[in-house]
Amino acid sequence: MMRGIKNAAGFVLGNFWWKVLSLAAAFTIWALVATEPEMNTLTTAQLEFRNLPDSLEMSSSPVTTVRLELRGPSGALRDMGAVGEARPSIVLDMSGVEPGQRTFPIDDGAVKLPRGVRLVRAIPSEVRFDFDTRLERSVPVTVRFTGQGENGWVVDHYSVSPEVVEIIGPSSHVKRVAAAITDPVDVASLTETNETRVNLFVDDDFVRFESPTQAVVTVTMKKKKK
Repeated sequence: MMRGIKNAAGFVLGNFWWKVLSLAAAFTIWALVATEPEMNTLTTAQLEFRNLPDSLEMSSSPVTTVRLELRGPSGALRDMGAVGEARPSIVLDMSGVEPGQRTFPIDDGAVKLPRGVRLVRAIPSEVRFDFDTRLERSVPVTVRFTGQGENGWVVDHYSVSPEVVEIIGPSSHVKRVAAAITDPVDVASLTETNETRVNLFVDDDFVRFESPTQAVVTVTMKKKKK
């Protein structure tokens, strides 16, 4: 019994002054933070999102950065973004969204802040997205030429491989794309039969290729009639 009491006393009193010093240091830090003046600051944060259904695509260009007015201890505001400190972020949960327009508030539920810092307001206070169903579609490849006839030769006939490519994107955008277009094939110095590898593009920023975006154009030239 006495031995148990002595052990307990030894545990409590062991390194007693170190424990007192640690407690004093913790109290001092708390006191400094508690008495630190609160201030406001403006910063920007990138929009992030999660849980977007695989069957949907964004069909308009949303706001990508939001300006945040924050309030908190001056030290916490000053340290935001420093090594080991979390910068403010905005995370939008897009689970359950359907085709059409959807507005997301930029509020306490969406803004992730360091401890002790709180949101005063966001500019803008909400962001709006347009969602559309994802569509895959085959479109023909259209070849463009430049420099015909400059050296007395013109295009007699040509072929392109592949002739058709797959595109993917928001349904409303994909449906408006008539063809994939090649970069211009310069025939100003070509004679007879030549093969050229060129890049493809579609004239819509929301539409992309499902597979590699190059094509091979084989051109047969002929002398231009005088």
